[in-house]
Amino acid sequence: MDAFTTQQTTELVSRIGCKKAHMRLDKLWWNSFMTGPLLGFGCAITLSTETAPWYQDNAPGLIRTIGALFFPIGLVMIVLSGSDLFTSNIMFMTTAFLHRRISIIDLLKNWVISFFGNLAGMLFFMAIITGYGGVFQMAVYKTETINFATMKVVDPGWHQIFLRAIGANWLVCFAVFISISSREIASKIIAIWWPTATFVALGLDHVIANMYFIPMAIWNGHPQITTGYYIWKSMIPTTLGNIIGGGLFVGVAYWYLYLTGEGDVEVDFNTGGIGLAMEAGGPMGRTSQNDKNVIEGQDPIEEKVSHLPHSGGNMTSGISRELSADKYAKRKG
Repeated sequence: MDAFTTQQTTELVSRIGCKKAHMRLDKLWWNSFMTGPLLGFGCAITLSTETAPWYQDNAPGLIRTIGALFFPIGLVMIVLSGSDLFTSNIMFMTTAFLHRRISIIDLLKNWVISFFGNLAGMLFFMAIITGYGGVFQMAVYKTETINFATMKVVDPGWHQIFLRAIGANWLVCFAVFISISSREIASKIIAIWWPTATFVALGLDHVIANMYFIPMAIWNGHPQITTGYYIWKSMIPTTLGNIIGGGLFVGVAYWYLYLTGEGDVEVDFNTGGIGLAMEAGGPMGRTSQNDKNVIEGQDPIEEKVSHLPHSGGNMTSGISRELSADKYAKRKG
């Protein structure tokens, strides 16, 4: 099983949070700003796909699920480019703070800058690319943007939006979490795709995604939603729910399960090691020195360096330099 263990993944989440806490503020702002349009592409294609009047009337669950299958492209681009998404930063910074690697000031500073950076980038994308660009200028698209926002903001109660937001960022942060456990690109994309599609298919609320959906409806002349109504009825409960969903149910939960009372956690970045396969299947107790195409098993008594078969030489992942223990594994206090 070529993946980091859950404990190693939680350790990496903590190190990533520590790294983000040391990012220059101007870079954090622009990295957050660029995140808005990346997620905006996923939001826009979801709206475009769900603009299907017959399906909305006769099979609303089906068309919402189909649209949800396209949304994760936004989160895939964000994760693979290392962009700063406020809702995933909730998990990163909470874990690093609980692990005593950053201060509460570091946490709040990151959250505030990434939140408003995401907002600025998303509004730029909404207004310039899809607004003035006329992506949704046809009447059928305008109707869908207004109906979508009504379903998100007008119809549900404040407490319902808050509770839906807990579920949304629980799934988003879990998607990012398991993508970190993956060692190569294809696995990361698969890991991100399905939890993210699930939250969209269920109609849960994500504060950064709603920064596209709701302003787009306002842009197209929604008769009930104003800026103030959007902030009170959607942005505030969604933000609070997302903090609980990502911070408590992922950040706090996995920190408690895998980092408390465990001492220092070693992370092996060597892509040729069999330690993780051994953990999953137990000692193989066999060796092969002659045939290089089969696994060199690890003797359970003697300490040996063993490797899984691979197409080239042993390699160390570049992430080992980015998230080395020497740089980001030290704790405060």
